[in-house]
Amino acid sequence: MKNIIPILGATALFMASCQGGTAKKTQAKIDSTIITNASAKPDSILCYQYIKNRDTATLSLKTKDNKVTGTLGYNLYEKDKNAGTITGIIKGDTIIANYIFQSEGKTSIREVAFLKKGDQIAEGFGDVEEVRGETKFKDLSKLKFDGSMNFDKIDCK
Repeated sequence: MKNIIPILGATALFMASCQGGTAKKTQAKIDSTIITNASAKPDSILCYQYIKNRDTATLSLKTKDNKVTGTLGYNLYEKDKNAGTITGIIKGDTIIANYIFQSEGKTSIREVAFLKKGDQIAEGFGDVEEVRGETKFKDLSKLKFDGSMNFDKIDCK
């Protein structure tokens, strides 16, 4: 009986020391994950600009999970200037959003699409139709991202 008590004590100490090492490794892994996720900045805002001849457009995007919000504005030569907000979803490298904007004192809603290509975002174009007062693409699978309007990444102001 006298021999059992020291053996049980040594076993308890050995088990406790094993648990301490696991806890330290787990905490280190958690700390590393927190640092990695913090540096990813999922709520960061990315800004883009299109400039060609006398045409300009600006786009700012804030993403969280697979949702996107932001602002979009066009200043196209000899056309009415318009600016507003976008709200939409991200599917892979493609953004599909509603653009709510003001032009000539009237509020309008138009569906927009963008394809991320490295540090650029290309606006997509396709056939549209009016649905309940909103301009929508007829078929998202037929959109063309031909580079006619490529936005370059810029520093946000």
